[in-house]
Order: sequence, then C-alpha cells, then structure tokens
Amino acid sequence: MTPRNHILTSCLAFLISCQPGQKPVPEVKEANLQMPFEMPEVQVPSFNADTFNLLDFGGVADGRVINTEAFSKAITACSQSGGGVVLVPQGIWLTGPIVLKSHVNLHLKNGALVRFSGNIEDYPLVESYYEGLKAIRCQSPVSGHDLEDIAITGQGIIDGNGGYWRQVKREKLTTAQWNDLVASGGVIVGDNRWYPSEQSKEGNELAAKNGLPIVQTLENMVPYKHYLRPVMIGLVGCRKVLLEGVTFQNSPAWNVHPLMCEHLTLSNLTIRNPWYSQNGDGLDLESCRIGTITNCSFDVGDDAICIKSGKDAEGRERGKPTELFVISDCVVYHGHGGFVVGSEMSGGIRNLFVSNCTFIGTDCGLRFKSLRGRGGVVEHIYMENIRMIDIPTEAIRFNLFYASKSPSEDPLTGDLEIEEMPVNEKTPAFRNMYFKNILCDGAEKALMIQGLPEMPVENMTFENMQIKAKTGISLNYAEGIAFKDLSLFADKGNLVSLVNSRQVSFDGLTFGGPGKAFRIGGSQTRDIQIGSTMPSIALSDIEYPENLKDQIKRME
Repeated sequence: MTPRNHILTSCLAFLISCQPGQKPVPEVKEANLQMPFEMPEVQVPSFNADTFNLLDFGGVADGRVINTEAFSKAITACSQSGGGVVLVPQGIWLTGPIVLKSHVNLHLKNGALVRFSGNIEDYPLVESYYEGLKAIRCQSPVSGHDLEDIAITGQGIIDGNGGYWRQVKREKLTTAQWNDLVASGGVIVGDNRWYPSEQSKEGNELAAKNGLPIVQTLENMVPYKHYLRPVMIGLVGCRKVLLEGVTFQNSPAWNVHPLMCEHLTLSNLTIRNPWYSQNGDGLDLESCRIGTITNCSFDVGDDAICIKSGKDAEGRERGKPTELFVISDCVVYHGHGGFVVGSEMSGGIRNLFVSNCTFIGTDCGLRFKSLRGRGGVVEHIYMENIRMIDIPTEAIRFNLFYASKSPSEDPLTGDLEIEEMPVNEKTPAFRNMYFKNILCDGAEKALMIQGLPEMPVENMTFENMQIKAKTGISLNYAEGIAFKDLSLFADKGNLVSLVNSRQVSFDGLTFGGPGKAFRIGGSQTRDIQIGSTMPSIALSDIEYPENLKDQIKRME
C-alpha cells in the first residue's frame, strides 16, 4: 500500500469508528476506498533538468558580498528559459530580498546558508498582507505572487536574520542572555525592552501611541517602516508549490506563510525561531486549498502549525477557506500551540486530517481560538494518534474568547456571566470534529471548551484518550460532546466541570484524582449521560444543584 493510500484508508476507518452508535470497523479494501472528505490528488510541480548556478551569475558565497542581483539574474534566466533549477552551492550567501518566478526550483546544496541582510532599507514597503488583512509591510525576504510550479528544496538553510527586526522583552530572557543582547548594541527603553535600532524604537512607539493609519499608503507608512516586520517566506496566489528538506529559521515575523495558494507539498522541513521571538509562528496556512504537510519539525516562538483564513469582514468577503490538507508525522518542540486553528478564521476552515504528530513542551497542544466578530465556520477536522508531553496549559483548548476578557462564574449557580448575543455573520462556529488516540503525559489542564452562549462548540467526539494533568476537563457552552474510552488522571480538583452544556456523554471513563468525578452546573445544562466508569460512581458522587437532577442519567 502506498503511503498516501495508507493515510486515506486510516482516515476512513477513523471517521467510521467515531460516529455515534457505530463500532470500529476493519480496514477497508483499497478497491472500496472512500475519504471522509473528497481529497483531490495533490499536484506536485516538475522542473526541467537545466541548472543555473549562482556562481555563474556573479554570486560570491563569502558572507560579506550582497548577492541580491545574482539571485535575481539566475532566477529570471531560469524562468525565461522555460524553467529548471537555480543551484545555491555551499557557502554563506548574504542577500537582500529574493523574488521567485514560475517554473523555478531554488535548490540549496547541503552546506548552503542563505542569510538575509540586516539592513532594513534593503526591504522596500510593499502592498502585502499581515495577520489576515491587507496591509503595507516591508517586502518579505522570499516572496512570490501568482506563480505556478515553484519550489525551495535541498538540505541548506534560509536564515531571515530576524534579530535586526524584533524587539525583545527582558522577561523573555535569562539575566546572562539579556546582558549579552544589551552588549550587542541596539537601544534600551525602561531597562526592560530592547530594540535593534533607534528607528525600530521610534516605529514601535509611534504605532503604540497613535496606531497605524486607517487608510494605509506607501507614503504615510514610511515613519513606521522599522515596525513593519514581514513574514519570511511570503507566497501569495501560487499554484503547485513544493518546499522540501530545507531549514527555515530566524524570521522577522511569521516564518512560512502560503496565502491563497493551491496544491502545496511541504515535507522534511525544519522550521525554527528563537522561543522569545514576537509573532514567531512556524507555518501559517491561510486560505489555501489542497496539500500535504509531512515529516516536518518545528521549534518556534509562537504557534507552530497554524491554520487561518482571513480576519473579520475582510476575511469573510475574501471567502476562501483553508481546506483539504493532510498533516502527518510532524514534531513540535517549543511553540504557543502545536496544532492551531485561528484566531483569524473568518473565511472558514474545513476538511483537515491530522495524524501521527508529537508535541513536546508546547504551551498548548491542540489549540482552537476565535472571538465574536470573526464569523466563519471551522468544521470537519479529524485528528488521530497525537502524542504530547509536558504541556504548560491545556492539552486541548477551544476558546471563543481569545484576546478578550474571560467570563466569570456565579459562585452560587455555576452559571457563566456571559450576555447572549444575536447570531449573525460575525458569529464564529466550531463544530463536527473527531479526536482519536490522543495521549498526553503531563499538562496543566486536560481539556477546555469555552463556547459562546449563542453558538456552543458542538458535535465533538473524543475517543481513546489517555491524559494525565494537574486539572481535568471543563466544558462551558458545549453541545453534542461524546467521550469514549477516556482515561483521565488529575492531581487536583474535579475531573470534569460542566456548565451550561447539552447532550454530553461519557462512556468507558477510567479516572483518578482527589476531587469528585463530576461537578455539573448552569441553568442551561441538559441531557448529561454517564455510562461505564472505573471506579464505578453513583449519583451521590456527582456534585450538581437539585434542579439538574433529572438532566443527569447514569447509563451503566
């Protein structure tokens, strides 16, 4: 069986086994193979055998000579000849921005280090995108717009020299690291914030004081230039993209950002940023269709594998969901989240399959985030064989109050003090997701679902999960949630705290901890079913107000 067919077959069996009332089925024969969503064949670019060596275009790999012109000449010649390979030999290749062209494979030999200039003036202001919106930014170190058949491959390294762009907060570093940073130069403000230059300090302070202009132009954004950090790999509207084998590191802002692209193949990549790097995301797939992400390693300063689709009204108007991706065999070390959806998801996200991934010490494991005003629908997400260790917050988190004040709880009723709002195009929705074979050894909290009163997080299945955490599960405004074969061990508190949630079931629960197994509250809670547990529990072992007695059923 080919690797791709193995993934498809596994995904089908997983989907069927997660359906309510259905038992797992044997692996189906390939002749009858069906996907849980219709997954097109990913189109991979192909290139002519012609090779264009940077050395033949005046390139000098000594780490001192700027090779911007050599890259431009080689890429242009390759594209104009019908395409082929632009070869980056061993050495240190200092350069300004690289602009890709169609039918070009930029191939880095083992031992090739492409390092981008630290002179911000080498990066002109351009019309671009940032965090889900159209924006004026500095030109990306590597960019490509409306291209077809492009690739960055090999065993070399692309380094964005992000230290020339980023401010650093003192609390992010040890005393020795801070002292080394101060000794390197730059500007210190208030003894707790470092800027790489006076222009960086002025741009950041101006943005903090006045905000960016509502209507941005290339002219009125000049005073902010050193604040306008670009993504490192910015690909917009491209088709048939291959990124393979290369290390991408030290980006000014997000590291790899495909936007509105189709047919992407990302494999065997190493994506790295300093853990303290502001906006130091690893991979941000935004409004993209059809692709695979396989055997990649992430160690970054913000979210690692992040799925987006535009922000608020602009994202909804764009109307391009991220969809039809298989993400497998990846490892994430440091990151705010291992696998993340949002918060910019206004164009929708659907039909993703994530399998066989490991998260080691990420701030959160599986992270889903949004807030009122985004709109958009996230649905049909399938996740299986996920391993996590040493997670400082939640192993799995759904938070519909991202970047806003969390609701408080009435100590008498257990109700969350949230005003219900009318449902409209600004209301985000998260639904129809399936989690199977999830293992977490160590987290602050096992699972948190925080939905909205007008739009609960709904129709989630969690099957065969083993989680050891300091605290257990909290469900607030969730509906249609099924737990099957859950092993949950918590060091303190109640294992499950459930408020204002409906149609929630537990079957095959193995648990241990000092608190009660269940604490149930909220005036809107309905239809809670508790099946087999080990150890067995009675209704008297469940903490709940008298008015909910008829809503809690023991099904063992």
